[in-house]
Amino acid sequence: MSQPCFATPRLRLRPRRLADTEACLAMDREPGVTRFVDGPWKDPAGHRAFIEARTLGPWPPGLGYWSVLDAAAGGFLGWVLLIPEDGEGPEIEIGWRLRPAAWGRGIATEAAAPVLRHGFVALGLPRIVAGIHAENAASLRVAAKLGLRPRGTAGHEVRCALDRREFLAFQERPDGPPH
Repeated sequence: MSQPCFATPRLRLRPRRLADTEACLAMDREPGVTRFVDGPWKDPAGHRAFIEARTLGPWPPGLGYWSVLDAAAGGFLGWVLLIPEDGEGPEIEIGWRLRPAAWGRGIATEAAAPVLRHGFVALGLPRIVAGIHAENAASLRVAAKLGLRPRGTAGHEVRCALDRREFLAFQERPDGPPH
């Protein structure tokens, strides 16, 4: 199964491609974007190589990165991932990163919801995790809105997770995740 595309009222998500590298680099250089994420952000060649390697994978079928685009204007807003945790697994992680202009508008939740659903419904994953820096209150709120719950800590990271059974039950609640 290849990566599907998704559409929401405000967004289009498509598999990330190498042509998105410059937009990803520019986003990561914006103030505050990589504040809570370790990576080669200060090494231009290493940063580019990291983004390109993550874009190309290879990832198991149906997994990878999705570029998040404004449905009306088509501009790059960020990305959502569903990949083996830290690129290696065995757990499957979901994550998101957005340009600051897209912060505080519910876009991360709106973009991640169809990817999460894809993981559980189309791929039949038993569990999806997210490692979020303990001080990243905005991402912790997104995880909670999606149904992921804290399951412990590891260093400075809150380990959030959602099991398929919990996801399906969460879908049935009136206050469940966005559709």
